[in-house]
Amino acid sequence: MNALYEKGDRYGGPGVSAHGIQRRIAQADRLARAVGLDMVEVGWEPTVDNYLGRVTKPRILEAVREAKGEQATQLIDHLKKAEMAKEAERLLDGTGWLPEQLRLADSADREMSTVEIGELVMERLRNLDKIAYVRFASVHRDFQDVEAFLAELKDLLQRRT
Repeated sequence: MNALYEKGDRYGGPGVSAHGIQRRIAQADRLARAVGLDMVEVGWEPTVDNYLGRVTKPRILEAVREAKGEQATQLIDHLKKAEMAKEAERLLDGTGWLPEQLRLADSADREMSTVEIGELVMERLRNLDKIAYVRFASVHRDFQDVEAFLAELKDLLQRRT
């Protein structure tokens, strides 16, 4: 969730770049699709404790507007934050509304191919465990000869230095 609001380092310093943040969001979205994660299906609902009490009044109003329309928003826009959050929880109950951070990004392809999943796994393993990476790559890449496998190993060793 923090990736949506994390500021990128525009000057190439030691922080995360804006591109890195976008990449994290895209990877999280692809992973959520791969495992079939749907926050509404698993029962997540916005409450005062888990969301509404932690965001600003304009965000609360935005949530109610998206889920219930402008008329419902006008019912609570005059309230103090604590009361607004409590009333918004009541209004949002059962609507299936999710904050932007928990929504899957819109995409024409709702499913991920096994090749894409394999590439994601390999990318993570390459940085996490070199031996596991080599084992996984030997199956996923389906090397046809020893030379292709050795080329992959050389590439792995070069990236390490």
